[in-house]
Amino acid sequence: MVKFYKEARGNGVKPIIGCDLLLSNETDRDNSFRLLLLAQNHEGYLRLCELLTRAYRSNQYRGRAEVMKSWFEDIGTGGLIALSGAHQGDVGQALIAGQEDNARRLAQDWAQLFPGRFYLEVQRLGPQAMTAGAASVPVELHVGRALKLAGELGLPAVATHPVQFLKPDEYRAHEARVCIHEGALLADPARPRHYTREQYLRSPEEMIERFADLPEAIENSVEIAKRCSLVLQLGESRLPIYPVPEGQTTEEFLRAESARGLQQRLERLGNVDQDAYRARLQTELEVICAMGFAGYFLIVADFIRWARGNGVPVGPGRGSGAGSLVAYSLGITDIDPLQYDLLFERFLNPERVSMPDFDVDFCMDGRDRVIEYVADKYGRTRVSQIITYGTMAAKAVVRDAGRVLGLGYGYVDKIAKLIPFELDITLDSALEKEAELKRLYKEDDEVRNLIDLAKSLEGLTRNAGKHAGGVVIAPSVLEDFTPLYCEDGGGSVVTQFDKDDVEAAGLVKFDFLGLRTLTVIDHAVRTINAARTKRGEAPLDIADLPMDDAATFQLLKNCETTAVFQLESRGMKDLVRRLQPDRFEDIVALVALFRPGPLQSGMVDDFIARKHGRIDGPIDYLHPSLEPVLRPTYGVILYQEQVMQIAQVLAGYTLGGADMLRRAMGKKKPEEMAKQRGKFVEGSVERGVPESQAAYIFDLMEKFAGYGFNKSHSAAYALLSYQTGWLKAHHPEAFMAAVLSADMAHTDKVVTLKDECDRMGITVLPPDVNSSAYAFEVAGERQVRYGLGAIRGVGEAAVEAITSERVANGSYASLEDFCRRLDLNRVNRRVLEALIRSGSFDTQGVNRATLMARLPAAMQLGEQ
Repeated sequence: MVKFYKEARGNGVKPIIGCDLLLSNETDRDNSFRLLLLAQNHEGYLRLCELLTRAYRSNQYRGRAEVMKSWFEDIGTGGLIALSGAHQGDVGQALIAGQEDNARRLAQDWAQLFPGRFYLEVQRLGPQAMTAGAASVPVELHVGRALKLAGELGLPAVATHPVQFLKPDEYRAHEARVCIHEGALLADPARPRHYTREQYLRSPEEMIERFADLPEAIENSVEIAKRCSLVLQLGESRLPIYPVPEGQTTEEFLRAESARGLQQRLERLGNVDQDAYRARLQTELEVICAMGFAGYFLIVADFIRWARGNGVPVGPGRGSGAGSLVAYSLGITDIDPLQYDLLFERFLNPERVSMPDFDVDFCMDGRDRVIEYVADKYGRTRVSQIITYGTMAAKAVVRDAGRVLGLGYGYVDKIAKLIPFELDITLDSALEKEAELKRLYKEDDEVRNLIDLAKSLEGLTRNAGKHAGGVVIAPSVLEDFTPLYCEDGGGSVVTQFDKDDVEAAGLVKFDFLGLRTLTVIDHAVRTINAARTKRGEAPLDIADLPMDDAATFQLLKNCETTAVFQLESRGMKDLVRRLQPDRFEDIVALVALFRPGPLQSGMVDDFIARKHGRIDGPIDYLHPSLEPVLRPTYGVILYQEQVMQIAQVLAGYTLGGADMLRRAMGKKKPEEMAKQRGKFVEGSVERGVPESQAAYIFDLMEKFAGYGFNKSHSAAYALLSYQTGWLKAHHPEAFMAAVLSADMAHTDKVVTLKDECDRMGITVLPPDVNSSAYAFEVAGERQVRYGLGAIRGVGEAAVEAITSERVANGSYASLEDFCRRLDLNRVNRRVLEALIRSGSFDTQGVNRATLMARLPAAMQLGEQ
C-alpha cells in the first residue's frame, strides 16, 4: 500500500486505498463472502487497519483472515465506502441462489451500516464465466438480478473488474503461480480453475464498451474515486514518549544523563584530554536535540541498560552508531570514538535530516527477553516485530516452474544448478554469465519454456516472514499506523508493512539482533569468574582488557584464529598470516580489508607492503596535513571516515558536508560529482594546495570511496575479535567449552572445534551421565567435558531431569539405577539409546552392546 501510494502520487495519479476482504459466512465457514472496502479519508483508513488486525488476530479460518459483519456495529463505518463483492458477496450469493428476499434483507442491512456509502457491485467476465461451487451458474445471471434489486431499493450500482494480472498474455504465468501455491500441475485438466483469461487490467475504453448499456455503473466508478481523498503523512517520524523525571524536558534529561555517563567513562579512561571529550559531547547533543532525537537515544539507552542489568550481554556497537560519543556516554556503545577517530556525522548528519538507526547486538539467548521488556514498558499494543516478504528468487523459481510444468526433478535440478550462486542474481543475469545455461536456453525448447515461465514469476512475493531483528515502538496503538498480521493461532504478531514502509508510515524501527559471539563470551567469562571466585580472586571484566596483549597478538600472528570472531575463515586466516597484526588498529583494518573490493583491487597487497616496509621510499600521505588521517592505515584510504576527514582537512568541508560528499561518491552521479569536484578543488586551493594535487587527491578519493568501509562498525567488531582472541589465548579451556556449547546443535561444527581442541592440546572428555551438564564444561586443566545436550536425540528437558536428580541424590550406580530414579516419560527409550550409543555410560565398565541388551529390562524395572 505504501509503495503504491508513493508511486501513484509521484506520477500524478490519485491513489485509491482499500482492501478486498473476506467476510465470514457464519452458516458455511468453508465458503466465505467478499466485501470491498475503500478508505475515503484517514478515519476510514484507521478503521480498515483495525478490521484487518482483528481479522488476523481473532478470526482466522484455515489460514484465511475474515472480518465479521457484526464488527461494523462495534467500531462503526465512518470514512469507509463498501462495495457488495459482486457475485461473491453475500448479497450476490443470495441472488444467484434465487433467494431474493434474503438478498433484499442483506442489501438493506449493508445500506444501513454504510448510509449513502454502499454500492451494489456488478462484473461481466464473459459468457463462459461461471460461479464457483457445486451449483455453478453463469456469472452474468447475477448482473440482471443485482440491477433489479438496486432499482427496487434505490441503491447505486457500480461496474468493477476482478483484476488478477495486468496483461492478457500473463494469464499462463498467473495460473502457474496459483499452481505453485496449490501444489497442482499446470496441465492437469482436473485441477480447479478459479480464474479466467478475462481477469486482466482492462482499459477505460474496454470497460465503457462492456457496460455500454449501463453508463451509470461506469459513472459511479468515477464518483467513488472522487469521494476517496485519503492523504497519508509519510516520512514524518513519530517517536514514542520516553518517561523523564517530573520537571525536566526530554532534552534536559538527555544532557544530564550524557554528562553523568561521560564523567564515569573519563574516570576509567585515565589520562585523556577531558576538554576535547566534553566539547565533542556538547556538539553532538546540540545536533541530537535540534533534530528532535533526544527521546530516541534515551529509549535505546534504557533497554540496553536493562539488558546489562538483567544478565543479557550486549555488543560494543554495530554500524555507524559507534561513532557517537553520546552513545558511548549513555552505554549504548562500548568503544571510545575519539580514541579511534570515529565520526558522529557518519551516524547523524545535521545537514541531511534522517532518523538515527542503532543496530544493537544481544546475546542469542537473551534477545527475546529484551523485546519482552520493551513490550511491557511501552505497552503490547504499541510494540511489534516487522514483517518480511519472501520473493521468488532465480534458483527457487526455476524449481517451482519445473514442478508445475511436470518436469522431472533431476532435469530441473540440473538447470537450477547452472544458475551462479550469487546474492540477488536474476535469471537474465544468469543467462549472461553462464555459457551452458545460455546454450541450453537457445537450443532446447523445453529449457526455454521453463526459463521463460520462471522469468515471468521471478521477483513476485511468495510468503510472509519475520524480520530478524526489527522492532517498532509506536507513540500510540500500532493500528494508528499499520495493520498487523499473524499466523493462524494468533502468535508472533508483526506489522503488515515491511521495514521501509513502517518507517515511511511514521514508525521508528529499532534493531534487536542476536549475535552468537556474545553468548560465547558470556559463557566463557562466567566459567572463568566462577573459578576466580573459588580462588578468592577479583572477577574478570571483559570490557577492561589491556589492548596491547602480546599473547593475543602472537595467537593472531600464528593464524590460530579458529573460533575467533570474524577471523576464522580460510581466506581471513590467509590475510591474517600475510598482515601479521601487532596492534588493535590492524584488527580494525582486517575487518575492513576482507571484502571483494579491497581484495580484488590490489588495496590489500598495497596495505600489507606498506605495513611491512616493502615499498620504495617513505609512505606517501598525499599531503603533509593528511598524515594524521592516513597514518593508521599506512597512507591507504581504507575507511569512509577517512574520505570525510580528507575533505574536512584539505578542502574545509564541514563533517556534515563531507558525509554528503562520501554519499555522492558512493552513488557516482556525474552531475553531483562534477559539482563536488569543483567545491573540493576550490576549497583546497584556498588552503594552499596546488590545483593539480587537489584534483589528483579528489580522483583518488573517488576511486577508494567505492571500497571504503565504515570504520565505526569495523572498530566495534574488531573489539569482539580481540576479546575472543584474548580469551582463547589466556583461558583456552573456558573459551573452547563456550564455543562448543554455542554450536552444539551443529555436528559438523562440533567436529571441527574438537579437532581444534586436539591441536591446542585440550582433551575433550566423552559424555558421562555422572559428570556432564547440558553444555560443554571445563573439567580441569586442558580438559573439557562433552555436553549431554550435544548428543543428537537428547533434548534439554531430558538433560534437566538427569542433572537435577543427580544433584539431589548423587551419581547413578548403573543403568538400572538410572532408569529406576528417572521419569521415563521425560527420559524415554529414544533418549536412553542415544545416551548409550554416545558412550555416556562407558565409565560404568560395561560395553555398549551389553547395555543395549539390558535396556528393556532396566526400563521395565524403572516403570515398576
